[in-house]
Amino acid sequence: MGRSRERRSECPIATSLDLLGDRWTLVIIRDLLVGKRHFGDLLASREAITTSVLTDRLEQMESAGLISRRAYSQKPQRFEYRLTSAGRALLPVLQDLCRWAGEHLEGTMQPPMGFMDFSLDRPLPGEVTPRS
Repeated sequence: MGRSRERRSECPIATSLDLLGDRWTLVIIRDLLVGKRHFGDLLASREAITTSVLTDRLEQMESAGLISRRAYSQKPQRFEYRLTSAGRALLPVLQDLCRWAGEHLEGTMQPPMGFMDFSLDRPLPGEVTPRS
């Protein structure tokens, strides 16, 4: 997993930021964690990402192994995006960022309803639970 470009160091924080440190990747992961699956839903987020930037980030995230995509329509061709286990594993990181921002950044909104209660031990919104 990871981009093909050269790393600036082997530091785990630096290598993580090389992949996740732009202004959009964690926002897209947040949206996927809360159940958004389609391009239009991701585009409609309050942060107002542009179509070209969203397309670029989704391609980078897929290449890095954070998300997978599956065609759900051929004409026109449309895709559904889902987090891989590597992308899903970022849930506690995003929850910790929410806690930190709530404590240290005045005017920060509350996380989406139920977000702080999500757990990697349970299906996330939009995930299919296997039948027993």
